[in-house]
Amino acid sequence: MPEISGSTGPTPETHVIDFRAAEQLLAARDPQGAVKLLDGVIAAHPENTAARLLRARAFFAAAQLRPAELEFTIVLEREPDNAFAHFALARTYERSGRPHQAIRHFRLAAALDPQPEYLAAARFDS
Repeated sequence: MPEISGSTGPTPETHVIDFRAAEQLLAARDPQGAVKLLDGVIAAHPENTAARLLRARAFFAAAQLRPAELEFTIVLEREPDNAFAHFALARTYERSGRPHQAIRHFRLAAALDPQPEYLAAARFDS
C-alpha cells in the first residue's frame, strides 16, 4: 500500500468547513461548540474578521461577556463602520451592567445603519 504524504495539519478548506460548521452550531444554540471550532480557525488566521465576529457572537450567546467584548473590540478596531459589531458590543456592555458604554455604541450603530432595532436601542430622544 502506498504511503500517504503531505498533510501537516488543517488546510484552508478545513478552516472554511469549520467556520460554516460553527455558524450552524451557533444557529443550533451550541455556542461552546462554535467557539471550539473557531479557536482553530482564528489561531491559523488571526486576521479573519468574520471568524472573530462569529466567535464574539458565540461568546455572547454563551454568556462569556468579557471574551465577547474583547472580540467585538478587535472587530471594531479593524472595521470601525461595522454597525452590527457596535450594536452587539453595546448589548454586551448592557448585559455587563455598563449602560453608559452601551448607549455610545447603540448610537454609533444607529448612525451607521438606521435599522429600527438600532434606532430603538439608541434612544436618541432621551
